[in-house]
Order: sequence, then C-alpha cells, then structure tokens
Amino acid sequence: MWACPSIRSGRAALVTAARMLTFAAAALRRPLAPPLLRCSRRLSGVCYPLAERRGLLRLRGPDAVTFLQGLTTNDAERLRGGACGALHAHLLNVQGRSLADVILYSLSTGQSEPPDILLECDVSSVAPIQKHLTVYKIRRKVDIAPCPELSVWAVIPGQETPDPSAEAIIKLPDPAVLCTPDPRAAVMGWRLVAGTGGNPGALMPETRMGNVEDYCKHRYETGVPEGAKDIPPGVALPLESNLVYMNGISFSKGCYIGQELTARTHHTGVIRKRLLPVRLSSPLPAEAEGAEICTQSGKSAGKYRAGVEDYGLALLRLAHINEPLHIKIPGEASISVKASVPEWWPKPSEN
Repeated sequence: MWACPSIRSGRAALVTAARMLTFAAAALRRPLAPPLLRCSRRLSGVCYPLAERRGLLRLRGPDAVTFLQGLTTNDAERLRGGACGALHAHLLNVQGRSLADVILYSLSTGQSEPPDILLECDVSSVAPIQKHLTVYKIRRKVDIAPCPELSVWAVIPGQETPDPSAEAIIKLPDPAVLCTPDPRAAVMGWRLVAGTGGNPGALMPETRMGNVEDYCKHRYETGVPEGAKDIPPGVALPLESNLVYMNGISFSKGCYIGQELTARTHHTGVIRKRLLPVRLSSPLPAEAEGAEICTQSGKSAGKYRAGVEDYGLALLRLAHINEPLHIKIPGEASISVKASVPEWWPKPSEN
C-alpha cells in the first residue's frame, strides 16, 4: 500500500521517539552507581598505610605552581587546574644532586580555583623541605605548611595493573581526599590521600590491609626507590636514580635549581651507574647499608643502598650487573648479590 513520503517519515519519527522514551524510563529505574563503587571495583589488592614513612606539605596560593616550577625537575604547570592528578619529581640542590623525591598532588578542580597542592615526601624530609622551599619563596604568594591532618596510603593491585588511560584522579567521600594512579610506575598501583586516623580500607571492600614492611619489600623487588635511604639527600644523582624511567623529569620545561648538570648528563647520553633491584643470598645487618659490592676479582661494582630481608636496591655500574657479585661482611661469610633489570623499564628500542 502506497503512503505519502511525509507520512512514512512521520511514522519513523514517532517510532524513534517511543524507543528513546523507553530507554530513558529504563535508565531512570536503574540506581545510580556512586563514584566510590566504581573506584572500589578498580582498586583491588592490598592497601598499605604509609604515615610512618611518608609526610605531606601543603602549598596554597596563586603562585604555588609557578613557585614549584622553578624548584622541581618535572613540569609543575601540568598540575594547574587539576589537569594532572599527580606528578613525580625531585628537588635538587645547586650542584644537581637530589635533596628529596616527591609526589605532587593537585587538590584544585578547575582553572578558576587558586592552586592547592600537596607535596608528599619522606617523613624525615618534611622539615628540611619546608625550610628549603621557604628560602626560595621570597615574595611569592604561596603558603607552605605541614599537613598532619592527612596521610598517604598505597594500593598495590593483585593480578590487575592500573589502566594508564583511566581517570587521572578520583574524588572519594570522606575520609578519603583523592585517589590517583601512582605517577612513577604501573607496578606501584594507586596513591590514596585520606584523613589521618581514618580507615580507607573500609571504602575499598575488595582490598585487604597490609603493613609498611611488605610495601617496602614490594618496592625493592620491583626496583622503585623512595625516601632518604634509597635516595640519600645531597648524594644521589637524579638520572642514576632512574628519574627518567619513573616519569619524574621534563627536559622541555624552563630552568630550575640544579638543572645544568642533569640536562648535560642527559644530552651526553652517558649514564654508567643506576639504581637496580638486587637479591641477596641472606639478609644484611642494618649496619651494612652502604656496603661496597665487588666482583669476583675484587673490583668495586657499586654500593648497596637499602633493603628489606633479602631484597634491596644497589647503585651499580652497568658494566658489571651480569657478573657474579658479592658483599664482604667483616668476620662473616660473603653474601652473594644478584642484580636484575626491572620489567617495567623501557626496552632499549624505547629509550
């Protein structure tokens, strides 16, 4: 039966409208999934409290981002307006040696808000870093203060690793303040900032609680340095500490304190020593931290930095990492050392 084209198009429009109304009604009947539920499904694994190892400073004011841009190795402008949830960086001295490894978190949610930034660092470095920042503050409009009311937690996934394309930062209900992928490496999971004394594990039913020793063991096993023991202030060099591999440096940003040596080393392309994960034949006594690591012929191959049980980090000459290595302990048998290259490091073709 023939029908006018306008009638046929009108019937099609009515059918389409009816379907849209049906879908809309079904959507209204479905309960809305809260952001926390989405986060809980994403965050599964072990939740580690880091309050005894990591502290926080808070920088607030219109000049906070510009101020950090001149003092950190990474591009702090990425934090403006909350565009980037977290940023890894080092603070350097004028000789280009690391003063501290830090993670910067933006609490601002839009360009119209003044910068509000949390600076995570080794708990022993909170006061020295505050003093260091104050020296360079001069007339900058930025307030710098410790933030004891907040604490840092790490969530290390089990079988699943964080999706780098996932939402950069997740806002959670109290007591959590923010949750974001660890900017250093996917093997480090997520970083969670929550109210001190709270129990963020209750917000994430698919996680179980862990302890800081197991967290450190995970870091050493996977080769991720953190804190003053792994990166001694005024001694460690940022590129030997794998700052490039851990997304902690920008070579296209403007000048910052300690840039000259770092940029020159990078552009020459010659890095003879690196921090590497090592496995020991038996645990070292605490006083042996910093011990020299030697080859079988007795030649120095580097130094042991720190570790937990038989896992640790050592600054080794790359020319010797495939050789049998050992540490001599006075009055005891030597301890064998086996170095490895982390799987998350970029392959040679990617460098």
